[in-house]
Amino acid sequence: MSTVASPLSAPERQPLLGTPGLGALALLVLGTLLLGYAYGVKQGALFLVGGGLGIALYHAAFGFTSAWRVFIMDGRGRGLRVQMILLALAVILFFPFLASGTLFGNPVKGFVSPLGTSVLAGAFMFGIGMQLGGGCASGTLFTAGGGNARMLVTLLFFIIGSVLATIHFDWWTGLPSLPPVSLVENFGAAGGILVSLVLFAAIAAVTILVEKRRHGALEAEPASQRQGLSRLLRGPWPLVAGAIALVLLNFATLALAGRPWGITSAFALWGAKGAQLIGIDPSAWAYWQAPANAKALSESVLADITSVMDFGIIAGAMLAAALAGKFAPSLDIPLRSVLAAVIGGLLLGYGARIAYGCNIGAYFSGIASGSLHGWLWAVFAFAGNMVGVKLRPYFFFEKKVLSRADG
Repeated sequence: MSTVASPLSAPERQPLLGTPGLGALALLVLGTLLLGYAYGVKQGALFLVGGGLGIALYHAAFGFTSAWRVFIMDGRGRGLRVQMILLALAVILFFPFLASGTLFGNPVKGFVSPLGTSVLAGAFMFGIGMQLGGGCASGTLFTAGGGNARMLVTLLFFIIGSVLATIHFDWWTGLPSLPPVSLVENFGAAGGILVSLVLFAAIAAVTILVEKRRHGALEAEPASQRQGLSRLLRGPWPLVAGAIALVLLNFATLALAGRPWGITSAFALWGAKGAQLIGIDPSAWAYWQAPANAKALSESVLADITSVMDFGIIAGAMLAAALAGKFAPSLDIPLRSVLAAVIGGLLLGYGARIAYGCNIGAYFSGIASGSLHGWLWAVFAFAGNMVGVKLRPYFFFEKKVLSRADG
């Protein structure tokens, strides 16, 4: 009698780590040790936290871009509801320590930014870029690290757009704006948490109403044939598990760095370093004359917290893709898709800088910091996503069933 192998039997017999996986693992281990030796234990630990973020993002396929696209196009709100869980857990964890100003005896401060015209314009640009580029800031890093060659194009132009925005940064920030507003400062930790939870619940309720009207029932989490340790190492993780991991790792960032997780300021720094290599002096631009930015520009990128964490995300995603048996880069990319990556990357980079952050620094960490700027960013980025979704058919063939992974 013949037997039929289970769908996972062949992949599960493959080595747990191939050459890319071993390389990524070595990079994470050696990088942590070398950064710890050269720049201090905290810098090495932050690189390792970045690796954990890359693994969690990849294994949970935690995409902000696709969750918004699926809701706009198909009325399915599971991804958005998990984002509300992510934010709810974050404010519960972050607000008490931000209110006290210390965490484990070390000073901490959130991302609280002005409510300006630049935020409206930048978030809207970023939203369009999310859909054309195929990912947000975190999505671009983890899919590029996971072997998506097209997202390397998005990342390159994300960097170019970021440094271009620093040329005009002082003009944008000189436009009409209101001062920063913090829920933590205005309502205290408990009051800020309550206000935030009400808003998260209202958004989740809207997604439930829309989804039930369009489909009659809510979408269930897809079943996985892997369980236990195999699922932990190879994925896929449930979305909620990914959300919990991201919150805990963001909290670890707050504890180590004294501020939450961010991504895109590093892209501007990398672009400025690249400009220096071709003979352009960005230090004359107002953005790079701010003390913190001038210091970052004068030092190695390995001394920059955000850069080190971004490198960790890429390495962690590469390791996760290898564990899942999915690290297989392909350069067979349609020309129109490349064009969308170029346009999307420029919009992502430029928009993130003038809006004081991206889906991580402004949306996730901004709202986790109690900043109203994070909520303003979310509204206008969502509006930009709606426009981006309308533009996607000019560049991509859209399928009815959409993946929850960015890109």
